[in-house]
Amino acid sequence: MNTIKHIEETAEALVPLYSQDEADLPNRPLWEHPELDQVIEALRLLSDVLFPGRHIPEPADFKGFFLKQLKNTAEILQQEIAKALPFRWMGAADLHEKREPIDNIYMASTEIVNAFLQTIPGVRAALIEDVKAAYNGDPAALSYAEVKLAYPGLVAITSHRVAHELYNLEVPLIPRIMSEYTHSLTGIDIHPGATIGKGFFIDHGTGVVIGETCNIGDHVKLYQGVTLGAKSFPLDEHGRPIKHIQRHPTVEDDVIVYANSTILGGDTVIGKGTTVAGNVFLMESTPAGSLVTRAEGGVTIRTRQAPSEGMGI
Repeated sequence: MNTIKHIEETAEALVPLYSQDEADLPNRPLWEHPELDQVIEALRLLSDVLFPGRHIPEPADFKGFFLKQLKNTAEILQQEIAKALPFRWMGAADLHEKREPIDNIYMASTEIVNAFLQTIPGVRAALIEDVKAAYNGDPAALSYAEVKLAYPGLVAITSHRVAHELYNLEVPLIPRIMSEYTHSLTGIDIHPGATIGKGFFIDHGTGVVIGETCNIGDHVKLYQGVTLGAKSFPLDEHGRPIKHIQRHPTVEDDVIVYANSTILGGDTVIGKGTTVAGNVFLMESTPAGSLVTRAEGGVTIRTRQAPSEGMGI
C-alpha cells in the first residue's frame, strides 16, 4: 500500500471542509481568534495577583510585583481581546442582537482592558470573603492557607470572578475560554455570565453546574453534583434557542443546597435561608426559610422560622 498516496488523498479531501463559507466573518481566516494558551496565561497571571504565594513565592515588594503582573496581563489581554471583539457582530452567534462593527478595534480593546483592571481590587475583596466562607463553612478546613492552596471551589470562583468582569464588559469568547479551562481542572462548571454574591462556597465541588443567567445571593453554599440549570429553551422562528433571556434559577442569601440536587428554571426563586436536601429535583420557588426534601412522587417544601437578618458570615 502506498501510504503517501493515501495521505495526499486525505489532505485533498480535507481542503473543502475548511471552506471560507464556514468562517464566522467574511474575509477572516477560520483560525483567527484568541489564542487559548495566551488567555490561560493571563488567567494565571491574575490568579497570582489575587493570591500571591499560591503558585510562586510571596513577593517582598507587593507593589512592584503587582505592577509587573498587571502589565504583563494587560499586554496579553489587549492583543487577545482585539482578536475576540469581531465576534460581537458575527451573525451565527448573535442573531437576536445585531451589532455594528467597531472602527478602531485596538482602541476599543485598550479601553476594555483599562476598565477591567479597575475591577481587580473588587475581585480581590470578594475572594477574601469566599476564603472566609470556606473556612467557616467546612470543619475540615484548618486554616485559610489550606483553603487557598487546596480547595478546588476557590480555584473555580477565582476564575469565575475574573471571567465575569470580562463578560460584563461584553468581551466575546475569552470569558468562556477561562471558565471551561477551569472546568477541566476542577470539575466545576460556572458560566461566566452567572452573578454570584459574596461569601460563596462550593464544598467538594465535582460536578457542580451553574448556568449563564443564574443569580446567586450572599453566603450561599453548594455541595458536589448540584445543578442550577434551565428548564427549557424557547426557540425562535428558525428553531434556534433564543439567547439573552432568564433561563436559570435565582438563589437568595444564606441558602444551602446539598449534594446532587437539581434546581431548574428562570422563574424559580429559592428563598432566603432555604435548605435544599440532597438528591432533590426542584422546578418551583420556595418561601424564605424553607426546608426542601425528597418525597415519594416529588418533593416536600416545609417552611420554618426565617433566619434573622445578618445571619451570614
